[in-house]
Amino acid sequence: MLDAVLVANRGEIACRLLRTVQTMGLRGIAVYSEADAGSPHVRMADAAVAIGPSKPSESYLRGDAIIAAAQRHGAGAIHPGYGFLSEDPAFAEAVEAAGIVFCGPTPAQIRAFGRKDSARRIARECGLALLPGTDPLAGIDDALAAAADIGYPVILKSTAGGGGIGMAICATQGHLIEAFGRVTHLSQSSFGSAEVYIERYVARARHIEVQVFGDGAGRVVTLGERDCSLQRRNQKVLEETPAPGISDALRRQLAESAARLCERVGYRSAGTVEFLVDAATHEPYFLEVNTRLQVEHGVTEAVLGIDLVEWMVRLAGGGRVLDGWDDPAPRGHAIEARIYAEDPARGFLPSAGRVRLLELPSGNGVRVDTGIDTDSVVSSF
Repeated sequence: MLDAVLVANRGEIACRLLRTVQTMGLRGIAVYSEADAGSPHVRMADAAVAIGPSKPSESYLRGDAIIAAAQRHGAGAIHPGYGFLSEDPAFAEAVEAAGIVFCGPTPAQIRAFGRKDSARRIARECGLALLPGTDPLAGIDDALAAAADIGYPVILKSTAGGGGIGMAICATQGHLIEAFGRVTHLSQSSFGSAEVYIERYVARARHIEVQVFGDGAGRVVTLGERDCSLQRRNQKVLEETPAPGISDALRRQLAESAARLCERVGYRSAGTVEFLVDAATHEPYFLEVNTRLQVEHGVTEAVLGIDLVEWMVRLAGGGRVLDGWDDPAPRGHAIEARIYAEDPARGFLPSAGRVRLLELPSGNGVRVDTGIDTDSVVSSF
């Protein structure tokens, strides 16, 4: 039985995780960097541990400091949220080696789906449709030859990428030559790997993803799909479930494909299988698997009346989460808007500073997940 859960994150997702952990009657342990010492997630936790300087690489990405904090406060589980260490198989292995439960998939599953080339291989074995693409490229000459064979436009992607980072749309040979060095450098600095690959770019496409949950013993359920097509710089802005304007046949096809893929590896905990749907032909193509909780999980919870974080924590504590689950139909629609600290007058660049006033909406059907309040400081970190 779990007594405490350490939340290895900050901001909105840390507050959201702590809320469920405490509602379950467990102690919620927070970690924080110097920049976040006064943040809401620190104040709401039952205990909070300083883990390093403001720079994330010296705090939130310090797996050893996070594990030590969990051990110090008797946390039987660590929930990584999203970003940071949530899809790092080495961190998940270190957590389990320390005798602590990782609230997420197994290290092997994170590793299998964490690289896009590996995920594409498993998807191909499961019979999912893929856009024409390549294996990791040896260099720019390989890239140019592959693009000529596939046909422009193409999209250049990091094999280890995530969160919209490490990709470039290339309409011509010149664009590809210019982008290759930039994307490989960004991939190396962001993910520790310079490997990239190419696939066909579909200009008019919808980004639709299926929420999955697996019990780790072979059963995987699908929890509807979300439309995440409205994006800026490959970052999602609005998400909706159920996805509007798609046929029931396509809805079933997406769900069945996602379940088949995750059943192949005996998937454990929450995850998301992402698809690109050609707007002209309505054909779906497998994109990737996110082996973590998604920012947009709230819309799924809203229409199904569930708490995915509670499911993740219960499963980590040895609970039989999926017993009795009968795949109910969603109730209505839910739309999530992500509100960023940005300057619209400067091309929506990130904007740091003090929040002088924060007025949040309320009322029937309104949910607000936030990690800031009036007088919070949004730091450059």
